[in-house]
Amino acid sequence: MSSSQTFFQEILSTLEIANRHLKLPTAVYERLRVPRRSLIVSVPVQMDDGSVNYYTGYRVQYDFARGPAKGGIRYHPKVNHDEITALAALMTWKCGVVDIPFGGAKGGVACDPTIMSKGEIERLTRRFTYELGLIIGPESDIPAPDVYTDEQVMAWMMDTYSMMKGYSVPGVVTGKPICLGGSLGRNKATSSGLVTTVLEALKHLGMRIDGLTVTVLGFGKVGFHAAKILQDLGAKIIGVSDSKGAIYNPQGLDIDAVAAHKAKADTVQGFKDAENLTNEELLTIEVDVLIPAALEGQINLTNVNRIKTKILAEGANNPVTLEADEVLKANGVFLLPGILANAGGVVVSYFEWVQDLQRFFWNENEIDARLTTIMTKAFKEVLDIAQEKKVDMRTAATVLGVKRVADAVITRGLYP
Repeated sequence: MSSSQTFFQEILSTLEIANRHLKLPTAVYERLRVPRRSLIVSVPVQMDDGSVNYYTGYRVQYDFARGPAKGGIRYHPKVNHDEITALAALMTWKCGVVDIPFGGAKGGVACDPTIMSKGEIERLTRRFTYELGLIIGPESDIPAPDVYTDEQVMAWMMDTYSMMKGYSVPGVVTGKPICLGGSLGRNKATSSGLVTTVLEALKHLGMRIDGLTVTVLGFGKVGFHAAKILQDLGAKIIGVSDSKGAIYNPQGLDIDAVAAHKAKADTVQGFKDAENLTNEELLTIEVDVLIPAALEGQINLTNVNRIKTKILAEGANNPVTLEADEVLKANGVFLLPGILANAGGVVVSYFEWVQDLQRFFWNENEIDARLTTIMTKAFKEVLDIAQEKKVDMRTAATVLGVKRVADAVITRGLYP
């Protein structure tokens, strides 16, 4: 983010840029500049020592024009209303880009789950779910995992909501364990979708996957699976990082071995077959593909001029600031924006929701094939807009996503 703009204001700036090409009716454009509903709640939690802590929780439902709201839940100390609103807007455009029948939402609690026990996180989750109970549901708003939440948190959310209803409601959340109605392929869906867009970009740019050099910023679920899939396809992962630092080996890293080391050491640093670097040092390594897969604002004016990559694929939501975007564009970097590149997660969440509603489940090959079809189609549609309008891929993706939402708003009309 620029120093003069909040995260949400930056998202509104991308909307304004897209609207220069769309020229939406004023009433529709103004509708898309504000969320439909924001809920801020106090979440009391009894801690293991008997004390009670009060946390602030948020859920923003940005738009419902195309269907129920959809979006993740994050637990992080820096969660705030502006961030959640911005991410809800991005989810709205993202669902439009991949053309699935959802609106966008986001939620979170300002807390530090790394210093909380499992029992404390469970009690936080159940109380937060209770507070959200009036506005979430399989026909209204379907949460999913995000930063520092996982399938166990989704299981607690699903169970709490079901207790409130008096019967099992698996479709209230996605990203659940398989035994509770989760979908096969969901754990690697975001990464699989990202790799599909990278492969399409390689075709477009006349590049090959064999020997392709890749660095991944953020070695969590998205970063690990993206690195693993690309390595299995013949790419060379030469650097990865987490919140504590980075590692680098120009000959390539064994991703499974790095994951095993991280599981023991709680960091990728110290891996025996690599050199320790800082995250900023890893950014300066010349590479074919750079995948930022941690938090937003990772690449900004302080470091963007040192980045040397041909393709930048956003595994995280908005890891590149608007100002840094302009520098990457001037430097000829082919950018795969998050509302396209990391949309695989919400696509397979959609599959999970459909399977839960019909109580009929697909095999993993079906899910992978459907995901690849949707992601390939979305990439080609975004690229077509970029070439037709002579704009960058982020602007093209925003134009596509916003247009689909705007079309739904216009067609439904204003009630009453």
